[in-house]
Amino acid sequence: MQTYRAEETAELLFHFPDGLNLNKLDKQGVKLPVRMKFVDLVIERAQDILLVEIKDPSHSRSPDKERNTYLKRLADNSILTQDLTPKARDSYLYLHLMERDNKPFKYVVLLGLDAFDPNIQKAVMSGFKDRLLADIREESFEAWKRKHIADCVVLSVDSWNQRFPEWPLRRDAPAAPLMLGNNASRTATDR
Repeated sequence: MQTYRAEETAELLFHFPDGLNLNKLDKQGVKLPVRMKFVDLVIERAQDILLVEIKDPSHSRSPDKERNTYLKRLADNSILTQDLTPKARDSYLYLHLMERDNKPFKYVVLLGLDAFDPNIQKAVMSGFKDRLLADIREESFEAWKRKHIADCVVLSVDSWNQRFPEWPLRRDAPAAPLMLGNNASRTATDR
């Protein structure tokens, strides 16, 4: 088993089997196309390609104000239109141009909402998948002619483990790095 964290300080720890074809698309420190946004992971399976985006407003170092702002952005769909949809489009376009689009693409969005009340989680998740897929397919005044994303799913930490039991996920805060000076106040969304 190999472990994966989207970032060094991320608390969501994935366990993937050795040999799974996965690539970190949103790489830091390498030259990437200008102004394109990428998903965190691309997982190629026999039947499809999963574009996996990880959002964790429940990170233990996120202040309540930041969490509440993120929750509002989820509710008003600005996260969807300004972040999630562009990442799906740009990731697909990049993989298409790299000739890695020989299977259907499915978009998997993981929302770490476990710090929120279960009723709030349910309200946020209700209909989110349908709104996301609709936005992916019609970003402008008319729908895309090609359905570049075959389907999508929006998951919580618990529903990830139900949907992908062979790829278990758990919250595991890494040891806090020693921070000096002005970096000591960095929050989870600053990363």
